[in-house]
Amino acid sequence: MINIAVLGYGTVGSGVVEVINTNHSSINKKAGEEINIKYVLDLRDFEGDPIQEKIVHDFNIILNDPEIKIVVEVMGGLEPAYTFTKQSLLAGKSVCTSNKELVAKHGAELLEMAKERNINYLFEASCGGGIPIIRPLNSSLTADEIDEIAGILNGTTNYMLTKMATEGREYADVLKEAQEKGYAERNPAADVEGYDACRKIAILSSLAFGRQVDFEDIYTEGITNITAMDFRYAKEMGKAIKLLGFSKKVGESFYAMVAPALVDPDDPLYSVNGVFNAIFVHGNVLGDAMFYGRGAGKLPTASAVVSDVIDEAKHLHRSIMAFWSSRKLELTDISNSQRRFFVRAEGKLETERARVEEIFGSVQFIQLPDLREEFGFTTSVMTEAEYAARAERLGSVINRIRIRHM
Repeated sequence: MINIAVLGYGTVGSGVVEVINTNHSSINKKAGEEINIKYVLDLRDFEGDPIQEKIVHDFNIILNDPEIKIVVEVMGGLEPAYTFTKQSLLAGKSVCTSNKELVAKHGAELLEMAKERNINYLFEASCGGGIPIIRPLNSSLTADEIDEIAGILNGTTNYMLTKMATEGREYADVLKEAQEKGYAERNPAADVEGYDACRKIAILSSLAFGRQVDFEDIYTEGITNITAMDFRYAKEMGKAIKLLGFSKKVGESFYAMVAPALVDPDDPLYSVNGVFNAIFVHGNVLGDAMFYGRGAGKLPTASAVVSDVIDEAKHLHRSIMAFWSSRKLELTDISNSQRRFFVRAEGKLETERARVEEIFGSVQFIQLPDLREEFGFTTSVMTEAEYAARAERLGSVINRIRIRHM
């Protein structure tokens, strides 16, 4: 029997208990041992819930119990999760987590601690909920040199953008509905400002490139400026608007960004809708691969956590996780990266056409039939810095959205 402890009995923690109870026999078969939840740490009591007999309020009970071999950290946030994780690893206990904040900030250090002690620190659930992506990056794709990762990494914003696209509604309206359905928090900033996707792309980039990518260095733009009018233009062009996190190696430079982008119908990310997430990986040998599934939610996330529990149970005294070096990967300033842009501008197309072409060169214009006071256009490929300088010269930009090119 392998005894485990679960830190936190919130949404994911209760999901972990549910998954282990529901699929008990198949999980034990896969792990080769019986997995037994001995303790659940929480500040609260849960009278009437069978879990109450396992509830403890003091982490030291777990830390000092030699029978506990695996600690499941599903508390979220940096503290006390970081302290508890560190103490567990120092005590020779493997840890698995869904905590993207902690992995993004301290992943390299915690992996190093686990490796030194021949135990494991696994975090499959930290990027993309139930989508298996960490394990493929760690084992299946190790013969490849990965040069690009791009993905829809946040289910809440993808749900909101899908609603705006299909129903023509405004941002504030779909945010309210997402909150009512429990997809968006009361304070939705982590999702809608792109911070959640930013932490996930930092973790994936660190693993893919083998060095620490600090999420604070990643240019991040959310969906708060996207309007129903932007979707009308997107529809006219036959494109979709998605919030993408991506990192890319170009020559010796590394770029990373989170921002809304226009996506073509032949792009695998085009048809990823609702609360689903997808992660696209390009390797020099493999070419393109895509991982798709429910990126959030209690049971998909818990299922990924439990897959790590099984892995750790099978490899109790052998470290299986590749680790990224804590040496920092310096990202190249995003102003040097190149792409096309879609621009909405004020004014009448017939009077502004020549000026736009003089400033931006060859462009394609888009005029919506019932709009006379504004128009849209797409640029040729240029750097972010070139775009910013030209937009300033034009002086009438309402909004701009980057165009993803495959």
